[in-house]
Amino acid sequence: MKVGSQLYTAEGPHAIDRLAAFGYEIFLDLKFHDIPNTVAGAVSAAADLRDVAMLTLHASGGAAMMAAAREALAGRKTRPMLLGVTVLTSLDAAALRQVGVSETPASQALALAQLAKQAGLDGVVASAHEAQEIRRACGPKFLIVVPGVRPAAAAANDQSRIATPAEAIRAGADYLVIGRPITAAADPRVAALSIASEIKNSH
Repeated sequence: MKVGSQLYTAEGPHAIDRLAAFGYEIFLDLKFHDIPNTVAGAVSAAADLRDVAMLTLHASGGAAMMAAAREALAGRKTRPMLLGVTVLTSLDAAALRQVGVSETPASQALALAQLAKQAGLDGVVASAHEAQEIRRACGPKFLIVVPGVRPAAAAANDQSRIATPAEAIRAGADYLVIGRPITAAADPRVAALSIASEIKNSH
């Protein structure tokens, strides 16, 4: 179950405890991005929380920051998987240029994924549009978590680079992040079951 910045800001670790009590593993999606020492401390604190299985940090924070995050978990008997966020699915080429990045989203995501692997991370968060290239470059064991997943009839909302659940899986996703198509649906249970059926039939 994903816990993002909105829920964590409102409820803090209590939200994680409540979800873990129902038996869920937690995807803590806080996208840490700071100097290496600060991120290392945040990652260590996050790893102490109950049943946190995956957590995120921005790969654009650099190799030293990512390596510090990985080193902060060294020696633990069990630890969460560390995922580097590559290029947010809300960003297109024009938006990247506005922040000084001349690369296309695809080439930027691939470069950041390779940097994350070199720094010792377990995988990345990337759109389905970049997943195939990342899989080829980083290998079969490197995790790819794909957000911006929208069933065919769902609204894109503020996302620019989206894919259906089946398209994301065929592109090489290990995990799909699906929020508003379920949470904003008139009947979330029906929406979730429909998406689960699409996922099952995509194999």
